[in-house]
Amino acid sequence: MKETRQAGSGPGTLYIVATPIGNLGDLSPRAEKVLSSVAIVAAEDTRHSGRLLQHLGLSKPMIALHEHNERERFDRVLKELLAGKDLALISDAGTPLISDPGYVVVREARAAGIRVSPIPGPCALVTALSAAGLPTDRFLFAGFLPAKRTGRKSALEALKREPATLVFYESPHRILDTLADLVSVLGGERELVLGRELTKTFETFYSGSAEDVLAELQTDPHGSKGEFVVVVRGAEASGRAEAGSQLDVDKLLGLLLAELPVKKVAKIVAELTGGSKNELYQRALELKDR
Repeated sequence: MKETRQAGSGPGTLYIVATPIGNLGDLSPRAEKVLSSVAIVAAEDTRHSGRLLQHLGLSKPMIALHEHNERERFDRVLKELLAGKDLALISDAGTPLISDPGYVVVREARAAGIRVSPIPGPCALVTALSAAGLPTDRFLFAGFLPAKRTGRKSALEALKREPATLVFYESPHRILDTLADLVSVLGGERELVLGRELTKTFETFYSGSAEDVLAELQTDPHGSKGEFVVVVRGAEASGRAEAGSQLDVDKLLGLLLAELPVKKVAKIVAELTGGSKNELYQRALELKDR
């Protein structure tokens, strides 16, 4: 469809604006200036983002643009941009497109020759990584894991031997189940840092082994409240894993079982081989029963 443009005017700019993940003081002066200047704001939730604009003393026309309507709403966004209007894309919190809607709009805007300008700022995954104390030279961001246990465990199995630091987002009503699956699949000894309510009043970090963090969260009365970022140390380097695979694991388990309790044996062999503590515990039980 051919769009009508005003004589002498060009298309507007699509600004991708990062907004606070909790603390409103984290909105950059540049982001505030852009939000003040654009003609329209496209937001994931217009009610939620409306409160941010109200806080800034702004009143702007808004377009609701979320994961369920992004493809349908793009025609309207493109029409406004081609008419010469600048538009800001924001999500409920943080940087748009990072596990949030927007990539369809950005891709199609670029294809149409529209200028896309990022306005950087808060991002939950970067915020968590910066304070986790785990390696950040390489990391793999996997967004939200599948909601159902079968899919979640399959996704974790695929990442089990990934050496890069792993980062996930999780919701409060699934966090305990997700940590339990992390323990089951990656092993209870895998180092983990959990960030809750980042930049907000009750910001909390839990750190230690996956098993210990799960136990701490289960006893914390606030442990299932707020939004979470899960940061997990990557798998041990392949050299150690290969060395471990050369060991006769059953023989090692048997020797240690003669002197130590099953749980302790599983922990030691997991550390030596890089194997799953839970799987080694079950195998040790079988050998002990024999």
